[in-house]
Amino acid sequence: MAGRINDDDVKVVRDAVPIDTVVSEYLQLRPAGGGNMKGLCPFHDEKSPSFQVSPSKGLFHCFGCQEGGDTIAFVMKIDHLSFSETVERLAAKAGITLRYEEGGYNPTHQRGERIRLVEAHKAAADFYVEQLGGEEAAIGRKFLAERGFDQSAAEHFGVGYSPAGWDHLTRFLRGKGFSDKELLLAGLSQDGRRGPIDRFRGRLMWPIRDISGEVVGFGARKLRDDDNGPKYLNTPDTAIYKKSQVLYGVDLAKKDIAKASRAVVVEGYTDVMACHLAGITTAIATCGTAFGTDHIKILRRLLMDNGSARVIFTFDGDAAGQKAALRAFEDDQKFAAETYIAIAPDGMDPCELRLNKGDAAVQDLVEPRTPLFEFAIRQIVSRYDLETPAGRASALDEAGPIVARIKNGASQHEVAVQLAGILGILDTQFVVKRVAQMARWARDRGGRGPAGPASSSSSSASSSSYDSGQSRALSGPALNLRSPAHRTERELLKLALQRPELVSPAFDAYGVDEFTAPPYAAVRRAVEDAGGAEQGMASAPEYLAGVREAAPNDAVRALVTELAVEVFHGKTIDEAYAGEQLVRVRLRAVDLRIHDVTSTLARLGTGADHERHQAVQNELWVLQQYRQSLRNSGAAAL
Repeated sequence: MAGRINDDDVKVVRDAVPIDTVVSEYLQLRPAGGGNMKGLCPFHDEKSPSFQVSPSKGLFHCFGCQEGGDTIAFVMKIDHLSFSETVERLAAKAGITLRYEEGGYNPTHQRGERIRLVEAHKAAADFYVEQLGGEEAAIGRKFLAERGFDQSAAEHFGVGYSPAGWDHLTRFLRGKGFSDKELLLAGLSQDGRRGPIDRFRGRLMWPIRDISGEVVGFGARKLRDDDNGPKYLNTPDTAIYKKSQVLYGVDLAKKDIAKASRAVVVEGYTDVMACHLAGITTAIATCGTAFGTDHIKILRRLLMDNGSARVIFTFDGDAAGQKAALRAFEDDQKFAAETYIAIAPDGMDPCELRLNKGDAAVQDLVEPRTPLFEFAIRQIVSRYDLETPAGRASALDEAGPIVARIKNGASQHEVAVQLAGILGILDTQFVVKRVAQMARWARDRGGRGPAGPASSSSSSASSSSYDSGQSRALSGPALNLRSPAHRTERELLKLALQRPELVSPAFDAYGVDEFTAPPYAAVRRAVEDAGGAEQGMASAPEYLAGVREAAPNDAVRALVTELAVEVFHGKTIDEAYAGEQLVRVRLRAVDLRIHDVTSTLARLGTGADHERHQAVQNELWVLQQYRQSLRNSGAAAL
């Protein structure tokens, strides 16, 4: 892993790559007024454009799904990359050389090594593709043709062929300037008696790409009977390839997985090809290992933890496939998505199904039918004699904990009723209570147990997220856009972020408590912590970046982005309009203070200390005079 990228270089990259240019690579933009652009959001389905881009501020925001941020945030989200990977990609596009901070090792060496290994794999992939057209590779082309894959399919997936000789690839890559050490580190070569030899020989080759599309490894299929190696041979774990952390086909499937909130997990490379060619472009596969926790993390990033997302596993109908399904269920509760299993008739895999019954049969296969938990339950129950009371009781003891692990309480109850039916136990309430008891036991032992019901109020959850991370509690009513006061506060914050020259320096004298909605108070605090609105009069992008960085959490940061690109309500945005918003917010604050002071005066009564009573009366008089001045003179009284 490279060292930390120099902060100044990050800023240079952010400024050098226009956000509208980057976004336009993924969706069509058209003018939205005020210098902004709009288009259909790539992060959720919509029919009318609510996704806005502000080129002058370097920000985007979707008013439908609330996603927002700068150029780096957009690329991170849409291509599912880390921060450093995104900055490196944008820097390469802009021709910027990045500097890395020292961190106890030589970051230049580390970064250089990764680049070299990736370049070696790219060169190897091109070499293998070229070899597939040769005479020796006829056996490989026949293998593909027998499974319904023509030349265009092979080209689409980058399928190639490794020559049967000892060191064809090794000599080719040496000629490209790669050292023997690099080839051994990449897993493309291995030690032989007289030096490095090719790791893959006489096999059909599938390039394995990471989520950004870089080739990091290979999967190789045996073609000849005299090959004594395994049926499939994969790249060993290297600095750029960890089989538990890659999914074959994810580079092709990631956008459709995110868009459809659905992923289809198959078992092999040819199954992925068959699914994609049949129109199931969300299919991916593991690379010679069981589906595990790291694979789940990849899918969760793509599915965005959408509660309506679905993951469909396809497994062979044999004993090994059933075992794989049960193993996948062990990690089921780590998904936010619903999980299903699909087993083709006659135990065929998707590749065989497409070959025998066509694309429509593959499409029908992956339509969710059997929840994974139901399949797991039936597999467990099938081992017991349900004709006897003892058999039913034993089956309940083993299957009950599975039901108790189901996230949603209502779903858990429903599945417990189903379990009673599967077991043939007429007293369904007994099974429901037994499962609930198991869930309580799991929680008492420190297990997470089933998730509680979702919050009944999204607004209260939102409000608390804005409060978290604040140095002090922000009191006041929850955000309500129907409130005239909140609408005015919102408009003033938009002015402070988008047109700070119209509200400075008056805005910077406003207290956080003058913003009655906690979310808006949090944004006001972020502006203050970033140096105030006057900072924005010099450089808008740098000022907004500072405000977003000063935000205490992602919720406030997202609101800053939203306010920075939202259009104003007024027809003419000038000093008069800005002054009107400033006065309205200040008047509201003064009115609230007058109310508080009046209440204090009433509580003191006539028997209070004279000096205290006089001081409160004086404050009330000053506030009333100030209110009158604001009403008469407007912004001039600020």
